[in-house]
Amino acid sequence: MKKNIFYSLMLLLVAFVSGCSDRLDIPKNGNIGGMDDFYQTDQEVDEALATLYVGLKSNYYNWWFVKNSLADDAWVGGGSRGDNGELEKLNEYRFGADESMIQALYSGLYTNIYNANLIIDKTDPNTSEKKRCVAEAKFWRAFCHFELVTLWGTAPVVDHLLQPNEYRPANSTPEQLWTCVEKDLNEAISSDALPSKTDANDQVTTIRVTKEVAEAMLGKAYLFQKKYAEAADMLNRVVNSGKYQLYQGDYGKIVHVATNNCSESMLEIQMRNDPSQQWSQLTMQFLMIGWRTDHLNLTGKAASEIATGTYGFMNPRKEVYDAFVADEGKDGYRLNSTICTYQQMQDYGVTLQAGASYYGNEGYFNWKNRALKEDCITDASYFQALQYIDLRIMRYAEVLLLAAEANLQNGNAEEALKDINLIRTRARLTPLTTVTLGNIKTEKRLELWLECTRYQDLVRWGDAMKALGKQGEQIPSLTAKGVSWDFKNTDYGFKEKNMLLPIPLKEKELNPNIKQNVNW
Repeated sequence: MKKNIFYSLMLLLVAFVSGCSDRLDIPKNGNIGGMDDFYQTDQEVDEALATLYVGLKSNYYNWWFVKNSLADDAWVGGGSRGDNGELEKLNEYRFGADESMIQALYSGLYTNIYNANLIIDKTDPNTSEKKRCVAEAKFWRAFCHFELVTLWGTAPVVDHLLQPNEYRPANSTPEQLWTCVEKDLNEAISSDALPSKTDANDQVTTIRVTKEVAEAMLGKAYLFQKKYAEAADMLNRVVNSGKYQLYQGDYGKIVHVATNNCSESMLEIQMRNDPSQQWSQLTMQFLMIGWRTDHLNLTGKAASEIATGTYGFMNPRKEVYDAFVADEGKDGYRLNSTICTYQQMQDYGVTLQAGASYYGNEGYFNWKNRALKEDCITDASYFQALQYIDLRIMRYAEVLLLAAEANLQNGNAEEALKDINLIRTRARLTPLTTVTLGNIKTEKRLELWLECTRYQDLVRWGDAMKALGKQGEQIPSLTAKGVSWDFKNTDYGFKEKNMLLPIPLKEKELNPNIKQNVNW
């Protein structure tokens, strides 16, 4: 016995002092598992899907800020010029292929595609839960490819786990990307694995992808391709399902905790009010878009309701405010639930501090995304990054406006009128008697202000050059004396090349087979 122990110890000693290659050749005693051993049980596949959702949450910041900064919804402000140079470059169209947030969004989308591919390729869908997880993974893979085709146009399709000889794929065509999007969404829908809400008030089912969400996304994909009949059919299915309804409470809370998973919620990444695990819920999202509170005095009602420690990087443009006024008047219910003038802010209890200058502010404030104390896990006045507002991706109002556009373009103006008037009625506006594409464009801009739809819409409608051509020419600052326009750029504005974003420089360096988009 002792001899056997001795020999065993000697073998271990030899293994220890041998080279690295020898140590790596030691046979395993037992199996700790690996990638090919995972994805076997419902729990394992659920855990993999949870990882996918975590990745989506991590990339949400880049997704939201890139798309909203590129649009004409808001000025990128902050404390002073250069406070966030990356956002400024996006907002003013002064960025190149090395822009870090575009790089982060692009790589984040492919990370999410990889996580989806792991689930799809390695899971045997032999239980109802596994089938559901695979269907959800296909939805999210389609979602990521949708963003890639509408933003970059020629990004590679990655619809499976790549083998070593497939690394560094070349550009795809937009047609190939759209085919992938459609295939994944159709398979997710036809699998019968995605649940439907029991009714509009079902808040449990909506925390994950439903069949109707997949149908809405497919309808959106068809509309972007001008497949109007297919788009109308799919979007009308969602509307006629009765599973979703416009929220009828305080519209000023439409993107706040009060409306998490409400009847209007289509797709949102979940946050939790959990003080014991508050840092796992950290997001810079709301810290960035709340008012620049270190430049402001808050008294009265404002002091009791508003969370401080926010940075003020998304301030409404006067042109947007004027568009609201033209549609619904200065006393418009939706307008005053979305944007406030500086006079209204003063009436509320908010004033500029003495000598302060609010950069990137034209005298209008983002009321829609104001930081409310009731939304905070912890009211950290120095660093307000602990709010538990769900990260919104799509709500039913967008589906109705997509349906209105699809129905109108498909020759069904009567149905389009019904869709848009549901939105207008909730906004306390007089219903339209006739509807044009211009009506739908206006309604969508106002209803979905700062909700990540505007930039891609302007590009696909062919309106981007007109709307964004002079963006960044001058930048405003709000002072005690009024608005000044002291900062001017020599290089600014949307150009023809901006119809597609640049393939990130880092990606081109890593992948010699990929070609840059035109004029970048």
